[in-house]
Amino acid sequence: MAQSRVIVIGNEKGGAGKSTIAIHVAAALLHGGATVSVIDLDLRQQSMGHFFANRRAWAKSADAALPMPTEHPLADDPVKLAAADGAEAVARFDAALSEAMLASDFVLIDTPGGDTPLSRAAHGQADMIVTPMNDSFVDFDLLGAVDPVTLDLKRPSIYSETVWEARKIKAAKRGTTIDWVVLRNRLATTEARNRRRLEERMTALARRVGFRMGPGLRDRVIYRELFPFGLTVADLSPTVRPVPVALSHVAARQELRAILQALGLSSDAAELELAAS
Repeated sequence: MAQSRVIVIGNEKGGAGKSTIAIHVAAALLHGGATVSVIDLDLRQQSMGHFFANRRAWAKSADAALPMPTEHPLADDPVKLAAADGAEAVARFDAALSEAMLASDFVLIDTPGGDTPLSRAAHGQADMIVTPMNDSFVDFDLLGAVDPVTLDLKRPSIYSETVWEARKIKAAKRGTTIDWVVLRNRLATTEARNRRRLEERMTALARRVGFRMGPGLRDRVIYRELFPFGLTVADLSPTVRPVPVALSHVAARQELRAILQALGLSSDAAELELAAS
């Protein structure tokens, strides 16, 4: 059996769309026939854990066959573990990751919006780090600092340093590197000048700290509509259709396909063609 690939969805800022990206990538890989394990390290929020619980419940009620990942919870009571010693949580993560890597082709890890021992441990184990960020200088500040007068890039910022440390750990332990991909989520349709400025700074920072850039997901209603059912746009079909299908859903499929291509996973996931019927 080939070695499992560990994909960490990480960004120390909340509200960047980490869980949305994680569940969509997981669903697309599952529909492509891959085996997938998921680990939710946001012990208090548990967005990914809630999503797959909703998925099981909806599939049962609708008598629908949906591909499911293998879940590896760190504790029966994640909130209690969040309040415990950080070393205990990391030890449980290490054990869960070992099991997940034996069970599946891919391990998807959703991390909390903050710097925690769990998050750092996950980053150090990653084969790929996927960082969604909103298309604004507010989110860019987490990756790089700019001059307040000229907007020239001054230096990498706090999260870039975290990834740099994770890369050093991975290289020292395994002699391999970590592929880092930054996805620009919720692209604005206006303020073209500000968007161009941001893209120029992103390109400069990418060359400096070594990440690739890719497209993210726009702020579409469909992503929020499907979440309570435990579904993604990858699941929609003539038999799985809890909401009316619109042309915007086709565009959402195209966005997901573009993300998979940017991550180099397009050959591992099914072609996401939305049925017209």
